[in-house]
Amino acid sequence: MMLFAEQRSQYCDYSFWLMCSPLDPNIRPSFRGGAKRRARNPQPQADGMAYYVYILASRKYGTLYIGITSDLVRRVYEHKIKMVPGFTKRYGVDKLVLFEVFDEPASAIAREKELKKWRRDWKTRLIDEQNPNWDDLYNGISN
Repeated sequence: MMLFAEQRSQYCDYSFWLMCSPLDPNIRPSFRGGAKRRARNPQPQADGMAYYVYILASRKYGTLYIGITSDLVRRVYEHKIKMVPGFTKRYGVDKLVLFEVFDEPASAIAREKELKKWRRDWKTRLIDEQNPNWDDLYNGISN
């Protein structure tokens, strides 16, 4: 009979816990891998915070993934190292081919939903217009 911790370790990779300080009780692991501060009474969003809608591809005209985040560099890095099991890890989707910046989370969410409803050829045409060679844009934003 396996203990709960042994069962949990079979399904989860807790290597990201090393990033968390064990002495700080206000830091907890995120399900997406990065450490997040625990907020009991969250404060309003700071002015000037950016929200990103991004498209990842496995290769040119390959599998596409559309997502939203407030920290584009961290999120794409998580996709690249395949930190979280799921669609992008299963299909090798880790190449940032397009992103759009928004000031308001509601407008970013609306754009993400709009893009997800688009037909595939509309999405590839959008990427072709902005990034004709389907270059990985991660190196340009991570420096």
